[in-house]
Amino acid sequence: MHQIESQNIRRATEWSDAFDTIELTYEGRFLRRKVLTTAQGVRFLVDLTYTTSLEHGDAFELEDGRYIEVVAAEEELLEVTGSDLVRLAWHIGNRHTPCQIDTGRLLIQRDHVIRGMLQLIGAHLREVVAPFRPEGGAYGHGRTHGHDHGHVHDHAH
Repeated sequence: MHQIESQNIRRATEWSDAFDTIELTYEGRFLRRKVLTTAQGVRFLVDLTYTTSLEHGDAFELEDGRYIEVVAAEEELLEVTGSDLVRLAWHIGNRHTPCQIDTGRLLIQRDHVIRGMLQLIGAHLREVVAPFRPEGGAYGHGRTHGHDHGHVHDHAH
């Protein structure tokens, strides 16, 4: 049987009319080549030229033109609150930790080292389960991956 493939990504503003959806974690939304299964059980091979960072609302375009919408999956996160969120966000960013900025709170992946640092500077912390949609950085889409800065989508901090 023919393997369904996707070699194209469409950003959230570049497509409409999803055929199906796929829930992916933050780590799962960073990929180049992988077999994925949609909510309705459709298996397809993602085969991209470069490792790519996908955002909630982006879509895989299948070779037959159908779109599979990317949905941010729920993850175990740490909710950060406090009287000086700007200062707390600066400390998180200074450690190159992905951070989702909401009104009145920050969300980060659970990490005992960052947790300890935040507690020392007075943050209020609470474990939550929620979709993780961190800020994309000053250059838009993409994240730094290892030491490979040779591609347009890999931006240094």
